[in-house]
Amino acid sequence: MSSQPVRTTASLALSEHKAALQNSKAQRYLQLMLLVLAAGAIYPILYLRQVYQSTMLDVFHITDSQLGYLYSSLGTIFLLSYLPSGWLADRIAPRLLICFSLIATGVLGLWYSTAPSFQVLMVIFGGWGLSTGLTFWAAVIKRVTMIAGTHEQGRFFGLLDGGRGLIEAMLATVAITLFAWFTQTRGEPVAAGFKLVVYMYAFLCIALGVVLALIKDPQGAAVINRAARKRSNVLVDLKTLATIPELWLVAAIVFCGYQVFWATYSFSAYLHEGEIGLTVVMAGTITTLMLWMRPIGGIGGGFLCDRYSKVSVLVIALFLAALSLLGLMAAPRISSHVLLVFLVLFIGILTYAISGLSWSLLDRCNIPVETMGLAIGLISVLGYSPDVFLPLINGYLTQNFPGVFGYQLYFGYVAGMAALGGFAGLALRNMHGIGVSAKALTPIDSFAWDRSKR
Repeated sequence: MSSQPVRTTASLALSEHKAALQNSKAQRYLQLMLLVLAAGAIYPILYLRQVYQSTMLDVFHITDSQLGYLYSSLGTIFLLSYLPSGWLADRIAPRLLICFSLIATGVLGLWYSTAPSFQVLMVIFGGWGLSTGLTFWAAVIKRVTMIAGTHEQGRFFGLLDGGRGLIEAMLATVAITLFAWFTQTRGEPVAAGFKLVVYMYAFLCIALGVVLALIKDPQGAAVINRAARKRSNVLVDLKTLATIPELWLVAAIVFCGYQVFWATYSFSAYLHEGEIGLTVVMAGTITTLMLWMRPIGGIGGGFLCDRYSKVSVLVIALFLAALSLLGLMAAPRISSHVLLVFLVLFIGILTYAISGLSWSLLDRCNIPVETMGLAIGLISVLGYSPDVFLPLINGYLTQNFPGVFGYQLYFGYVAGMAALGGFAGLALRNMHGIGVSAKALTPIDSFAWDRSKR
């Protein structure tokens, strides 16, 4: 008697979701495009030091150590924000969190453009840590999970990461062009040119926040948000997540894959070492070209995942990354610079494919939809913890083993971690789900299935 209403409710939820996927495909891709723009625009304003470090020191009248302290504080806030970020994404609509993050980051950027004191810069960077960590990160991941169809998870996450990299590269090109035109062609002070660059990023963030506020949530999202708000006991939710073995394997994959990403930061210095002999300009050019591999790796990997198995593609990428890093260790013996460039670019494609696809594995974890955000936060805390210890490992090895040998030890360690991530992927692939969990479900699908079991 009681099973009929439950079955009807579940079927209605599934029907609504299927209709949403069929009738709003253009709208979902529009939302994805806006999320790509948001992710590509919000972070560069925080990391302008990559291009404008000397200018920033002059404009803000601070030292290198003070600049390092600003970014150390930012990284600490990020690490502390990941878990509560997920909890928040379970209780507030991701669209609202993303809108707030963009607008808040842009407003702080306008304050940043006034070249304030170091004490005020500490406040601004603290605010950025909250606006891009606490209210943004998990919300974006959850939002993409919500709008992607059952067989589109890999494609959507690949488009998110690859598209984000493309947007960052394009915006950086526009910014440096504006800076050069303003300071060299017009002869304005570098402080004025830097202010123009900050304005560009700040107003773009604010504009994107306003546009996203006008976009409606996908069908079924409101129901999911209401279901999420019914649960409020974080300890109970964490206990539930701790019993999901697939979640720990995904965290291990993110943990290992993120270290491959970190290894790319040392490529330029490694290629410049005496035994390899590339000039600073040549090494920098090669690593800059590698940055343009992000759209290829992220987007290409995403489409491969939707055509084949997400886990299989990721496992292959991790093992190939391990082998390629071992090959890079032999760089002093590689006489052909063309081959060396090809190897670095190939590692770049693999790195960005791994980075973009790791989060697409969430749909294999059978995570209760009301704790999806918390799960993202938990995986982020574990997966991105190399931010804390990997620079120390790198510094220790390169300081105690000067020259290429220190870097070879470092790359050897990362290659081992990449292989470990590949084995974690194999374990995940060999796991058998329960019931319909053998079929990957999106959060909206999961909600309907959860209701049908009651």
